[in-house]
Amino acid sequence: MDRWYNKVAVVTGASKGIGAAITQAFLKNGIQVVGLARHIEPMEQMKKELPAELQHKFSALKCNVSDLHSVNEAFDEVESKCDGIDILVNSAGLFHPQSLLNGDISVIQEMLLTNVMGVVHCNQRAYKSIRDRNFDGHIFIINSIGGHNIPIAPKEVPPMVGMYVASKWSLKAMAEIYRQEFRHFDTKIKITTISPGATDTPFLDNYLRDYTDGNFLNAEDVAHSVLYALGTPTHVQVHDLIVKPVAEFVL
Repeated sequence: MDRWYNKVAVVTGASKGIGAAITQAFLKNGIQVVGLARHIEPMEQMKKELPAELQHKFSALKCNVSDLHSVNEAFDEVESKCDGIDILVNSAGLFHPQSLLNGDISVIQEMLLTNVMGVVHCNQRAYKSIRDRNFDGHIFIINSIGGHNIPIAPKEVPPMVGMYVASKWSLKAMAEIYRQEFRHFDTKIKITTISPGATDTPFLDNYLRDYTDGNFLNAEDVAHSVLYALGTPTHVQVHDLIVKPVAEFVL
């Protein structure tokens, strides 16, 4: 981890859950963090609660990753204040229970824009910053076990995870596409997807908690997985890491 000391990480979705846990784990390991989220107040509160010696290493910016203009404004500000971006963690995501057949199109579209295009928006800016400085950076995508398995629920359970799961399968494909593009453009930038199983965060409360058996990861477990991948030697890439709680059961 020594090579990452005092480097700059941008973490999206940093206001709560997995994004907040990754932010705090980075700070404790000497990495400067710029947190991006739609709501800045929780990040400002998190900064106040950090040990005094870490507070100066954390900055919070309001950003909606589904909006390209918002992303460009945020990344412009990051680059104006820092030498550049070394690490990007795409942790922002949305899940709204919706049927693809008769759900609210605007809500379904919002999930697609946030979960998929949000990653594209942020990765383009991070890639440019990393490449322009000829640095071997690291980009993370927080995916989900839903990006590897399509749950088959009993007939009495309404199938409401369609676009969320579809967006996560998109991220699985995109990770390999990014790896090939990084190779094509002759870079040593790493791409890693972290795919957690059921994780005890506010995200789980939105429809999913009722369909698990109570065996959960916590957000810190996912953050430790990110640190593990980040700490590998320069010639090693953890491409896709699936992390589940022991004896997990999800419909």
